[in-house]
Amino acid sequence: MVGVTGVVRDPDGNVLLLRHRFWAEDHQWGLPTGGARRGETFEQTVVREVREETGLEVSVGEMVQLRSGFQLRVEVAYAAGYTGGGTMRLNPMEILEARWCAPGDLPKGLLESHRRLIEASPQ
Repeated sequence: MVGVTGVVRDPDGNVLLLRHRFWAEDHQWGLPTGGARRGETFEQTVVREVREETGLEVSVGEMVQLRSGFQLRVEVAYAAGYTGGGTMRLNPMEILEARWCAPGDLPKGLLESHRRLIEASPQ
Protein backbone atom coordinates (compact mmCIF):
# COMPACT_ATOMS: atom_id res chain seq x y z
CA MET A 1 0.00 0.00 0.00
CA VAL A 2 1.22 3.49 -0.86
CA GLY A 3 0.05 6.47 1.17
CA VAL A 4 0.08 9.74 -0.76
CA THR A 5 -0.01 13.21 0.80
CA GLY A 6 -0.44 16.60 -0.84
CA VAL A 7 1.03 19.80 0.57
CA VAL A 8 -1.52 22.09 -1.09
CA ARG A 9 -0.88 25.84 -1.12
CA ASP A 10 -2.99 28.71 -2.35
CA PRO A 11 -1.44 31.60 -4.35
CA ASP A 12 -0.62 33.42 -1.08
CA GLY A 13 1.37 30.44 0.27
CA ASN A 14 -1.26 29.32 2.79
CA VAL A 15 -1.51 25.56 3.35
CA LEU A 16 -4.73 23.53 3.13
CA LEU A 17 -5.24 21.60 6.37
CA LEU A 18 -8.03 19.18 7.16
CA ARG A 19 -9.40 17.92 10.46
CA HIS A 20 -9.79 14.20 9.81
CA ARG A 21 -12.70 12.32 11.39
CA PHE A 22 -10.89 9.01 11.99
CA TRP A 23 -7.54 10.29 13.23
CA ALA A 24 -6.64 10.38 16.93
CA GLU A 25 -8.55 13.17 18.67
CA ASP A 26 -5.43 15.06 19.75
CA HIS A 27 -3.88 14.78 16.26
CA GLN A 28 -6.78 15.27 13.86
CA TRP A 29 -5.27 18.06 11.76
CA GLY A 30 -3.26 17.12 8.72
CA LEU A 31 -2.74 17.41 5.02
CA PRO A 32 -4.93 15.74 2.38
CA THR A 33 -3.87 12.10 2.40
CA GLY A 34 -5.02 8.81 0.96
CA GLY A 35 -4.07 5.53 -0.64
CA ALA A 36 -3.02 5.18 -4.25
CA ARG A 37 -5.30 3.03 -6.38
CA ARG A 38 -4.07 0.37 -8.76
CA GLY A 39 -2.89 1.92 -12.03
CA GLU A 40 -2.99 5.45 -10.66
CA THR A 41 0.11 7.66 -10.61
CA PHE A 42 0.91 9.23 -7.28
CA GLU A 43 0.26 12.66 -8.78
CA GLN A 44 -3.22 11.47 -9.84
CA THR A 45 -3.76 10.25 -6.28
CA VAL A 46 -3.07 13.73 -4.89
CA VAL A 47 -5.56 15.30 -7.33
CA ARG A 48 -8.23 12.68 -6.58
CA GLU A 49 -7.83 12.76 -2.81
CA VAL A 50 -8.02 16.55 -2.62
CA ARG A 51 -11.09 16.53 -4.87
CA GLU A 52 -12.78 13.73 -2.88
CA GLU A 53 -12.03 15.27 0.52
CA THR A 54 -12.64 18.96 -0.29
CA GLY A 55 -14.09 19.43 -3.80
CA LEU A 56 -11.08 21.58 -4.77
CA GLU A 57 -8.91 21.20 -7.88
CA VAL A 58 -5.12 21.21 -7.61
CA SER A 59 -2.09 20.91 -9.86
CA VAL A 60 0.73 18.73 -8.62
CA GLY A 61 4.34 19.86 -8.46
CA GLU A 62 7.53 18.30 -7.22
CA MET A 63 7.95 15.37 -4.86
CA VAL A 64 8.64 16.50 -1.31
CA GLN A 65 9.33 13.13 0.30
CA LEU A 66 9.52 9.40 -0.40
CA ARG A 67 10.07 7.04 2.51
CA SER A 68 9.18 3.71 3.99
CA GLY A 69 6.23 3.93 6.28
CA PHE A 70 4.15 2.01 8.75
CA GLN A 71 3.93 -1.79 8.27
CA LEU A 72 5.82 -2.04 4.93
CA ARG A 73 3.84 0.86 3.50
CA VAL A 74 5.47 3.46 1.29
CA GLU A 75 4.69 7.11 1.91
CA VAL A 76 5.11 9.79 -0.72
CA ALA A 77 4.30 13.50 -0.56
CA TYR A 78 4.02 16.11 -3.30
CA ALA A 79 3.76 19.87 -3.35
CA ALA A 80 0.53 21.01 -5.02
CA GLY A 81 -1.11 24.29 -5.86
CA TYR A 82 -4.76 25.24 -5.64
CA THR A 83 -5.82 26.12 -9.18
CA GLY A 84 -8.89 28.11 -8.17
CA GLY A 85 -11.16 25.37 -9.50
CA GLY A 86 -13.87 23.55 -7.63
CA THR A 87 -15.95 24.61 -4.66
CA MET A 88 -15.08 23.77 -1.07
CA ARG A 89 -17.44 20.99 -0.01
CA LEU A 90 -16.11 18.59 2.56
CA ASN A 91 -16.64 14.85 2.50
CA PRO A 92 -18.42 14.49 5.87
CA MET A 93 -17.54 10.80 6.08
CA GLU A 94 -13.83 11.68 6.35
CA ILE A 95 -13.36 15.39 7.01
CA LEU A 96 -14.73 17.48 9.88
CA GLU A 97 -13.25 20.85 8.97
CA ALA A 98 -10.88 22.51 6.47
CA ARG A 99 -8.93 25.73 6.63
CA TRP A 100 -6.18 27.62 4.85
CA CYS A 101 -3.34 28.30 7.30
CA ALA A 102 -0.29 30.51 7.07
CA PRO A 103 2.83 28.33 7.51
CA GLY A 104 3.64 30.24 10.72
CA ASP A 105 0.13 29.80 12.15
CA LEU A 106 -0.56 26.07 12.08
CA PRO A 107 -3.25 24.57 14.35
CA LYS A 108 -2.65 22.66 17.54
CA GLY A 109 -3.09 18.96 16.87
CA LEU A 110 -1.27 18.99 13.51
CA LEU A 111 0.63 15.75 12.91
CA GLU A 112 4.32 16.43 13.43
CA SER A 113 5.22 14.53 10.25
CA HIS A 114 2.88 16.83 8.30
CA ARG A 115 4.43 19.91 9.93
CA ARG A 116 7.82 18.72 8.64
CA LEU A 117 6.35 18.20 5.13
CA ILE A 118 5.03 21.77 5.15
CA GLU A 119 8.46 23.07 6.17
CA ALA A 120 10.17 20.97 3.47
CA SER A 121 7.85 21.86 0.61
CA PRO A 122 8.44 24.78 -1.76
CA GLN A 123 6.36 27.89 -1.23
